[in-house]
Amino acid sequence: MSSSPLDGCWYAVAISAAIGDQPHPIEVRDRAYVLWRGPDGTLIAAADRCTHREAKLSLGTVTNGCLRCPYHGWAFGDRGRCVGVPSPGPGATIAPTAHLSPLSVTERYGLVWFCPAEPTQPVPHLGVDDDSSFTRLNTAMEVWNCSVTRMIDNMLDVAHFPYTHAGTFGREQERTVPNFTLEQLDDTFHGYTYSVTVNNEGEAKSMSGGGDDVIQLDMSTGFALPFSVRSTMSYENGIEQTLLMTASPISAERSYFTFVLWRNDDVSTTGQQIVNFEREVAREDRQMLEQFPGELSLDRGALVDVQSDKASLEWRRRYSALINPAS
Repeated sequence: MSSSPLDGCWYAVAISAAIGDQPHPIEVRDRAYVLWRGPDGTLIAAADRCTHREAKLSLGTVTNGCLRCPYHGWAFGDRGRCVGVPSPGPGATIAPTAHLSPLSVTERYGLVWFCPAEPTQPVPHLGVDDDSSFTRLNTAMEVWNCSVTRMIDNMLDVAHFPYTHAGTFGREQERTVPNFTLEQLDDTFHGYTYSVTVNNEGEAKSMSGGGDDVIQLDMSTGFALPFSVRSTMSYENGIEQTLLMTASPISAERSYFTFVLWRNDDVSTTGQQIVNFEREVAREDRQMLEQFPGELSLDRGALVDVQSDKASLEWRRRYSALINPAS
């Protein structure tokens, strides 16, 4: 497959806690890779292909940080170096071409971030992760049967709240979206600030910490290229939440998705309820988006946009410039 500017981007592909003592397969843009932890626990990423006969290394085993191929038992250690070829016997020379080519991988916010080529931009920065007054809540990595481009368009959209999310928080929201101005929210995220009326009944009260059945929220929503969106929520009672939603393309119509929450209140007893509520919100989005075939069109004039689509329109403009730098 030919190289693309997207190969230089970072993608959240797993939860850090999911990478244990066995190889972990991932796919990014129709290519298969394998993750495992080396002798010191550091993550290693490589193509899911043994250099010997192209067996899937993800079907192998990890012992003392060495990944062993399931076909002929070749072993790969720190940075993917081949450290054992059983068939010739001990002392045999290992060819330089036997080593795996290590790929860029790092851990941030409880997530594993992977880059298929030399990184051209940083992992999205969320300063809230360094704020000791906030607690981080991680959630499982899911696979959605829809295009990552449609997912980002959805994450940036406030107009679908009263319809798609009528079962959770959206049924009391005003149908008319006030005009808003796009701005650089911080060094990383570009988007908009707004206030929204939301339903606050039942499980929604775990998010808000109680209060009336209908409340007002001050929010911001912004994107970081290529496929991350951050929303902040400020409640009148002083509770603040930051929500990172990030997606990664497995293929044209399959994507990884996860979200990370940061809260400034005591979540020792309510954390799971909060996560479950946000999962239900995400399920409503997923149920809608998985009905749409193909990728979201980036062609100018292919979609009808209104003023509430400004954030998506700007993301599409910048994303188009990223993937087609010469145009």
